[in-house]
Amino acid sequence: MPCTPDFHQDALPLLEKIAANLPGMIFQFLQQQDGSQFVLYASSGCREIFELEPEAVQTDFKILRELIHPQDAIAFEESVRYSASTLTPWQWEGRIVTPSGILKWIQGASRPERQAEDDILWDGLVMDITDTKQVESKLRESEARYKAILDAIPDLMFRISRDGEYLDFKGDGANLAIPPENIVGNNLRDLLPDDVALQSVDAIAKTLESQTLQSLEYQLSTPLGLRNYEARLVVSGQNEVLAVVRDITERKQAEIDLQNLAEKFSKAFRCSPNPITISTVEDGRLIEVNESFVKLSGYEREEAIGRTTFELNIWVNQSDRQKLLDELHSQGAVRNLEFEFRKKSGEVAFAMVCAEIIDLNGERYILSVNHDITERKRTEAQLQLTSQRDRLLTQTLSRIRTSLNLDQILQTTVNEVRQFLQADRVFIGLNDGNKEGTILAESVHPKYSSVIDCKIKDPVVIQEMKRLLTTNCVRVVEDIEQMDVSPKLKAHYQQFQTRATLAVPIMLNGEFFGALIANQCSHPRHWHQMEIDLLKQMSEQLAIAIQQAQLYQELAALNTNLEQQVEERTAQLQQKMQELQEINRVKDVLLHTVSHDMRTSVMGNLMVLENLLKSGGAGEAGGDGGAGGAGGAGGDEVNSSFFPMPNAQYPIPNSQITVPCSIIERMIQGNDRLLAMINSLLELHSSEEQGIVLHRELVQFGTLLPSVIRDLQPMLSENKVTLKNLVPKDLPLIMADSTKLQRVLQNLLTYSWLHNPPGLHLTLKATVEDGIIRFSIQDNGVGMNKLECDRLFDLFVRDPQARSSTCTGLKLYISRQIIKAHQGEMGVKSNPKRGLTFWFTLPLANLPTTSRS
Repeated sequence: MPCTPDFHQDALPLLEKIAANLPGMIFQFLQQQDGSQFVLYASSGCREIFELEPEAVQTDFKILRELIHPQDAIAFEESVRYSASTLTPWQWEGRIVTPSGILKWIQGASRPERQAEDDILWDGLVMDITDTKQVESKLRESEARYKAILDAIPDLMFRISRDGEYLDFKGDGANLAIPPENIVGNNLRDLLPDDVALQSVDAIAKTLESQTLQSLEYQLSTPLGLRNYEARLVVSGQNEVLAVVRDITERKQAEIDLQNLAEKFSKAFRCSPNPITISTVEDGRLIEVNESFVKLSGYEREEAIGRTTFELNIWVNQSDRQKLLDELHSQGAVRNLEFEFRKKSGEVAFAMVCAEIIDLNGERYILSVNHDITERKRTEAQLQLTSQRDRLLTQTLSRIRTSLNLDQILQTTVNEVRQFLQADRVFIGLNDGNKEGTILAESVHPKYSSVIDCKIKDPVVIQEMKRLLTTNCVRVVEDIEQMDVSPKLKAHYQQFQTRATLAVPIMLNGEFFGALIANQCSHPRHWHQMEIDLLKQMSEQLAIAIQQAQLYQELAALNTNLEQQVEERTAQLQQKMQELQEINRVKDVLLHTVSHDMRTSVMGNLMVLENLLKSGGAGEAGGDGGAGGAGGAGGDEVNSSFFPMPNAQYPIPNSQITVPCSIIERMIQGNDRLLAMINSLLELHSSEEQGIVLHRELVQFGTLLPSVIRDLQPMLSENKVTLKNLVPKDLPLIMADSTKLQRVLQNLLTYSWLHNPPGLHLTLKATVEDGIIRFSIQDNGVGMNKLECDRLFDLFVRDPQARSSTCTGLKLYISRQIIKAHQGEMGVKSNPKRGLTFWFTLPLANLPTTSRS
């Protein structure tokens, strides 16, 4: 590649790799003497213009030729041949068809230079002018005359005499601004501006005198504005020259653009936040560095340029550069290679380098872009140390929790702490009643003597160490020689060969017990905060281990007495269990006997009272048409419609005493409630002993409700209860005990109307979801709080003032047990506005069930 004085122009391919924003493709094209052609370099703009990777074009130039439109291919070949033969600047516009099928107009311009062995090298620029061509197409009609003249100018050829007379003209002619007849025979001094005419005359004279090609660039004002032209003059005869004139306005503009881009890329090179260097491949000699490199390395630009990286002592590991070269040669580029480097100050840092081999002035150089990752590496190292510290703490804590061997815990701790700190000695000292210090455990480097058998008998030294530790909670000494302590303590450190020390106290129940100490014997040392924190946390864990061992010893001492006490207590508990079992047996016998006796008595009372009510009613109701029949025999309630008058009185047979009807009625109701409670108690006792016994059969749930509603209709009517049954009749079958389910429904409906004033509204619903039937009874009566809802189905004795009596509570408890025996659930919730909603679930017949809970 020809050498140019401007570094930034030479570095343009390099700088393009940094900015990668050039609106076009820079290229180097080589034609060898044998006619073979190669693309030596193509910038990244190749992807945007041709949809091809630069490497692919460099590998095979033919794939680029194949994109040229067939109608423009010949012109392209001719332009290359002409430029090669005349060594005139190459300029070409034409169409290409990209691999994706897009038609583009491109413009190329370059300047050829002959190389060694008659090779020709072009350096140039290709730009996408499709948008310009499209605009030109739209404006073609209005600018046809000017565009025709502009297009015709590059093809104009003139024969001009030595004195400047136009002898002949060859060109398109039809689109010329000046007719051909006004050119031939006239002098160029008459047609061109004075300065251009003077330059042209001088160029003609030089051409004739030197008999060599002369070129001339000038500007002319045209209807389209100021345009740049290039005239190439060759001798065509005796005292005459042939002048070929071309419009080079676009090429000149491209050169200006290239210069501007070079300046832009030069600024990007200088202002990049990452250090950038260019060095020779052979020895790593720096030929250019940017300001970021100066700031990072500490070397001024004048110090670095011309010196090798080895002379600057930048490589911490010289093998890293060889590794860099190996990857460059094998892969062509290096991406994110980490290495250590040394600054001018001697500080070692870390960098991540990306590098490529580039060609400048025919020489191979390494372009390196470095990224300082020192902080990241330090963070990684810090995280690694943190992980090791956490592992050490976790293992220590695990040993403390799983082991009671204090000696083993202490020894393992000092071993691992010394390994983590890379210290020369780590030991645990015990303060024995202020009389002497004892070393409980030690880990020491083999080159230093052990202190495990040493005793600190000087109370002054012990007291001073205790004071220093308990006052500051940590003792950090980086250099023993620089600290201010008593001579005795300094002598103690010298005895232990201590140059730096880090010590933390071990506090047990608020009292100083001992210390965990790390010593550096070989040299002074800076202790990091993480190391200090580690020893603090380890001392806390050691205090727990020591306290745990002490507790274990105390527990061991009490173990024998405790076992004896446990045996005695166990015997006492067994005796109490036997007593409780006997009491429970007596309770069951008593409950069963008393309940049966009371049930027999209550049923007898009911029979007498109902007979009395019937006989008295017949006598008094003769003239009033009183109702006949038994009122409540075998039922839970007495129908008041059987009584002719609310305040009537009835004589007791064979007695002069008359009893009011209301008293007999209340006596019957009371005995009914007592009988219901006794029956519930007996059923509860039976269920506790045997469980709920179910007689299962396939049941259509919807068929259970009508009979239950019919049996309760007198009470519902008496209390003005309205009931809406929304339960579907086609519910799936269930495997259930229909009698017990009817009792559950009766108990829930009875609870609603018993605990609300007349006029209650009840709504019955049932849905099928997830293999179960969900049934609900919703009322608009009085609600209750969450605690009452949670306890409504529990088995306990109700307060006399509670809304649910003990009898009702027993029925609700048994109802839940029945539902649970069916593998279902039961509950109640208070409605947001008013009333309660009872609900329970039952599995469908195809689900597995059991016959006994």
